[in-house]
Amino acid sequence: MIQKIAFLGLGVMGGAMSANLVKRGYSVLGWNRSQDRPTIASFTSVGGTLAQSLSEAVSDADVVFSCLGDVPDVTEVLIGEQGAINFVKNNALFIDTSTIGSEAAKTIGNVLMQRGLRFLDAPVSGGDVGARNGTLTFMVGGNPEDLQEYLPLFDAMGSNIKHCGAIGSGQAVKLCNQTLVSVYMLALCETMQMAEKMGVDPQLVVDVCGSGAAGSWALTNLGMKVAKGDYQAGFAIKHMLKDLRLVREISQEINPEISQEINPEIHQESGELQNLPITKDFAADLPAIALAMQNFQKVSQMDEGQGAEQGTQAMIRAYTGI
Repeated sequence: MIQKIAFLGLGVMGGAMSANLVKRGYSVLGWNRSQDRPTIASFTSVGGTLAQSLSEAVSDADVVFSCLGDVPDVTEVLIGEQGAINFVKNNALFIDTSTIGSEAAKTIGNVLMQRGLRFLDAPVSGGDVGARNGTLTFMVGGNPEDLQEYLPLFDAMGSNIKHCGAIGSGQAVKLCNQTLVSVYMLALCETMQMAEKMGVDPQLVVDVCGSGAAGSWALTNLGMKVAKGDYQAGFAIKHMLKDLRLVREISQEINPEISQEINPEIHQESGELQNLPITKDFAADLPAIALAMQNFQKVSQMDEGQGAEQGTQAMIRAYTGI
């Protein structure tokens, strides 16, 4: 029987995911680095308990979930000098739902296992809507027996839980997912522009095209937001740029000859945007991803950098300039 769950990271996704665990009757102690985040209320309002420190959150936990930003964040919180690894009991299971790439997941998993702990990389897809509704897709890498033992926890937060292979496999599938999502956004933005020019009601595009071969989650959930200029973030551009940075890094590992820059791309690392080049080789190997990165970058730099906080549907601003 699960005695206690810790949930580290109560942002847009983590706040809703942890709340769904509480609603299923689990005892959850949550922790967030910034305790004034409005998303924490979604957790505490249903009976979740907010820990005052990381050590308090994890010290008695059987399972430690994490939903954090980037590789440095996950590394620091889980295995850093003051990380959760130093406070948990033996054989606790860590389940990281962040998107950090396969190599980072393998590194973190190995460190945890060397200390007598267990680890699953379990990135999610489905956005804030899926997090609130408990319909997320989990792409899980690691020991299938660990997944099976704690499957009811995943069922409390998601409707599609898929074991993808060894540690790091969940992350690999997630980056494939993000590749598709970013390219869908290109198609969605261009479709809405074309519909406007032809005088077609955008709702008609969503209703008709969404039920046919052109249907996608992006069209159904974000189509009208693009058309109406609703840029409120379910999944922010800054997070998508981070994920596409990981895709780019994989491309660079496969093709080490990448060298010649054609355009700067920005990514988030420890809360700060940094420059990272898009190269000719990368653009040749993955041209759609390179274009998506460039468009997301354009929007992220709008409004004195606040464009990065808008949802991915705000890519349309790269086309309209508004």
